[in-house]
Amino acid sequence: MKIRALVLALAAAFTLTACELPEAPAETPAPQGELPQLREAPEDTGARYDRDDWPHWDYLGDGCDVRDQILQDQGRSIRVGDNCKVTGEWTSVYDGEIVTDAGDLDIDHIVPLAEVARSGSRDWTEAEREAYANDPEVLVAVTASSNRQKGDQDPATWLPEQDRCGYVTRWVQAKAKYDLTADQAELEAINAVLRHCPR
Repeated sequence: MKIRALVLALAAAFTLTACELPEAPAETPAPQGELPQLREAPEDTGARYDRDDWPHWDYLGDGCDVRDQILQDQGRSIRVGDNCKVTGEWTSVYDGEIVTDAGDLDIDHIVPLAEVARSGSRDWTEAEREAYANDPEVLVAVTASSNRQKGDQDPATWLPEQDRCGYVTRWVQAKAKYDLTADQAELEAINAVLRHCPR
């Protein structure tokens, strides 16, 4: 438990808040200090994944759910109307697109749910899966097209067009916070990006 607490503390220390993401520079500087070290392990390809097993967009009250809250937190000139209809402007950090219609946005899990399923969460309870699926620290508003392009890939096979340093930093933080593993190719890709991040 002490090791897990330390990992969580380290992850929290380096967290880039959701509010910072829409205004991220072309490349987020590498964090001061060391990122948590992820445990290396082959992907658990036998782990069953069903999106319905990961309850998400929990209701928060006043007609709003987690998706609505992320839209509010990560947008500009935000207005909230009846039934928590959110309007405003967003910058999709994966591709730099400016979006003015919330319907054109997906709320992406930095580490996709299917990837989490393959990374050591086989024994998680439904409550633990729900906690991850609704954690604002692992959620980002991006264009639907960039999210579809990413799918459930890890950094070994997909990286965003913009701010790759910020992306892989948040990927590591998310996996460390939830004590998830990374395979060899994934770790090599992460390290390759971080070596070129501005300091």
